[in-house]
Amino acid sequence: MKIGIISGSHRNPSQSEKVARHMQQRLQALNLESWLYLLADNPLPLWDQAIWENDAKWNARLDPLKKQLAECDGFIIVSPEWHGQVPAGLKNFFLMFSRFELGHKPALITAVSSGDGGSYPVAELRMSSYKNNRLCYIPEHLILRNIETILNDNAADNNADADAYFRERIDWALGILQGYAVALKNMRESTEIFHDNFGNGM
Repeated sequence: MKIGIISGSHRNPSQSEKVARHMQQRLQALNLESWLYLLADNPLPLWDQAIWENDAKWNARLDPLKKQLAECDGFIIVSPEWHGQVPAGLKNFFLMFSRFELGHKPALITAVSSGDGGSYPVAELRMSSYKNNRLCYIPEHLILRNIETILNDNAADNNADADAYFRERIDWALGILQGYAVALKNMRESTEIFHDNFGNGM
């Protein structure tokens, strides 16, 4: 089983990357293969019409990513909250890929906040980012608040109680994601999910 992790912050380095790398380590502890993709420094240009026109430059850029995404059985989407929103680069990411890479695979939303926020990215991702690519967000999600005080390598930099709570909750949520990945793999193999007449969500 392979889980893809998408770190949605444009910043380099970022707290979102810290979270993504922690979750990658925890997946390894579960003996799960993982693939980490960072949106730091905006590696993907803004979507344009040429993507739908078999453009050679876009194909060269996206084909390796499509291969990696298609090999994944589930995803973790890590998003900071910027002005109450998902970063533009992460929204752009969801425009690039389709049901053939993401469709009918479970995803765990993990929102990151430097304060007590973090709920808006969860709502935004659940509202629209899955529509045409058919990504399946699981009911469980994570909101990692006061992120500078948790998941740090140096224990002295952590709020001990909050850090222990979030580490335990992350491990539990990853177990839930793994269960959905097992269940939905069977569904993808036994159900007609790529019907050409219904290529887009309603």
